[in-house]
Amino acid sequence: MGLVRSKRPVVLIVEDEFLLRMHAADMITAAGFEVVQAANADEAIDILEARRDITVVFTDIQMPGSMDGLRLARAVRGRWPPIKIVATSGQSDLRETDLPEGGRFLQKPYGSMELAGLLRELTGDA
Repeated sequence: MGLVRSKRPVVLIVEDEFLLRMHAADMITAAGFEVVQAANADEAIDILEARRDITVVFTDIQMPGSMDGLRLARAVRGRWPPIKIVATSGQSDLRETDLPEGGRFLQKPYGSMELAGLLRELTGDA
């Protein structure tokens, strides 16, 4: 499974709320990206260890489990530096320094055009 390759950029969605994850997956797929899903940071780490084609991690910040989205973002930056990071939350009290360098924040609720535009900007997939 480690040799899986996609022709489209691959976005890993990490969201514990099933319906929000499905909605984000639909938006990202419609924008032309391949989607992989995880319900929490532990699942995300397992996927990242198994796949070499993840381009962007799109994570919710507030999640139950061993780490929240900010800790996941820092872990991804440390172990897989080329992967782009987008964090999302309904809370707006996030500081730029809360995310690792190059990480981007997208306020919930976000629209499909806003999300697609940000992903295309990060992946250079115009």
